[in-house]
Amino acid sequence: MSKFKGVMAGIITVSMGLLLAACGNNNSAKPAADNALNLSTTAPLDTIDISKSTGFGQTGNVFESFYRLGKNGKPTAGLAKSGTVSKDGKVWTFKLRDAKWSNGDPITAQDFVYSWRRSLNPKTASPYSYLFSGVKNADAVAQGKMKPSAVGISAPNKNTVVVKLDKPIAYFKVLMAYPLFGPQNEKVVNKYGKKFATKAQYQVYSGPFKIKGWNGTNDTWSFVKNNKYWDKKVVKLDKVNYQVVKSNNTGYQMYQQDKLDLTPLSSEQVKNLRTNKDFTQYPYSLVRFLLYNFKDKNATNRKALNNKNIRLALSLSIDRDIVTKKVLGNGSTLPTGFVATDLAKSPTNGTDFAKDQAVKNTVDYNPTLAKKYWKKGLKEIGEKNLTFNVLSSNDESDSDQLTQYLQSQWTKDLKGLKVNITNIPDKSTTSRAQEGDFDIYLSHWGGDFNDPMTFMQIPMTGTSYNYGKWSNAEYDNLVKKAGNQDANDPATRWNDLVSAAKIVNRNQAITPIYQQTTAYLQKPRVHGIIHNTAGTQWSYKYAYVK
Repeated sequence: MSKFKGVMAGIITVSMGLLLAACGNNNSAKPAADNALNLSTTAPLDTIDISKSTGFGQTGNVFESFYRLGKNGKPTAGLAKSGTVSKDGKVWTFKLRDAKWSNGDPITAQDFVYSWRRSLNPKTASPYSYLFSGVKNADAVAQGKMKPSAVGISAPNKNTVVVKLDKPIAYFKVLMAYPLFGPQNEKVVNKYGKKFATKAQYQVYSGPFKIKGWNGTNDTWSFVKNNKYWDKKVVKLDKVNYQVVKSNNTGYQMYQQDKLDLTPLSSEQVKNLRTNKDFTQYPYSLVRFLLYNFKDKNATNRKALNNKNIRLALSLSIDRDIVTKKVLGNGSTLPTGFVATDLAKSPTNGTDFAKDQAVKNTVDYNPTLAKKYWKKGLKEIGEKNLTFNVLSSNDESDSDQLTQYLQSQWTKDLKGLKVNITNIPDKSTTSRAQEGDFDIYLSHWGGDFNDPMTFMQIPMTGTSYNYGKWSNAEYDNLVKKAGNQDANDPATRWNDLVSAAKIVNRNQAITPIYQQTTAYLQKPRVHGIIHNTAGTQWSYKYAYVK
């Protein structure tokens, strides 16, 4: 799910759609300008309306919130000069610095109030409104049960924003670096009406750059230095040029012609270019995984997929080492569970959450144990043969390779299993997943912020992205405990979340396959890019070329 769009499909889209990946065969890009960064992207920007966006991989450079993400996912200075929280963790007070919009209007506390109300208004249909959950009345407003004015944000004066929470949110400061929570200029929204944010000139910008040359559908646009930005003195680049590139081969050719400074590589290219001096890798907190349909419409498959031994057999017969090194070959890494590596560290000893969540004999390759569990599972459900359909999106570059591998591996190791594959466009995949029309769904999720909770919400009972309808009361209670009575106790909260993740991993309620790392060629002239594994992945505020 990029988030739950699946990031699966949505989230996925969320997260993956704005990765600097390569797609496009337009070779019209100009040779590298002296003080510009030339980048490719997989697809045109789908929106520059922060209320309607499903990710800020690029656009975190043009929109800013109270904070922005610095290195290692840490919040650094943004539009707030200070932020303080009450002892009970339920009231945050932000003091704004003297900042301006790209059109010269002052950025005021009321701009934040307006923005949050607009994003939560059901009429806006914000795909990420669920991220406001925990802010006072946010859920009720998003569901249309209360007016937008009821949401817990206020502006006692033009430089002060007060946010009231239903309960402490341990990762609230990190969340406030996400542009979704940034300000919007009501005057500009009203001035342009239906045209608002449909073209670059029908929007105003609060970040280090502003957008030029984007008309909603075109394949080239630029981020230009925003001279009204409060911290403009540290912004060295004049421009970041974007070009949609439809294939990795085209991207590589453009890179060779000095038309791109950074280009993502296909698995085949990685094998050939790994020793190239320009080779580099950027990891991302996106985990590719399998969701099982616990409410399968086929009674036999429902019984099978609800059987823990069957799920463990499916997981243990996947050789993830072969998947990452040979099937993909792009530097992606092995998962320990469904929560990504390099996302969060323990508040007590600094260990990675991924290490703490691991459960032995769940994601290892162990065909002997897989066969044992398979045999046991079939006996328990009284079946000798099973046929599963694997649903996946053919918009994802690895779907075909991965589903073929799973089909071949499972039918080889698990006697009596037949596997059919349905690779269809992303939109149809998401629709079928939402309707529960699948047996096994090859999905994914990318973290929105640096905290395990960005993944832990997926398997909660009743969440919109829990497409497989798995439900476990103990899991729900631990996650709720982490968000309520233990929210202000970092060590206990961490232990709650680790215990919860182990339930999912022990039961293989979600079966992780790999964690994404993208390999690139990057010109030696490029310096100062900040890349994070979650949230606003790419920051060019301090980037420069020389």
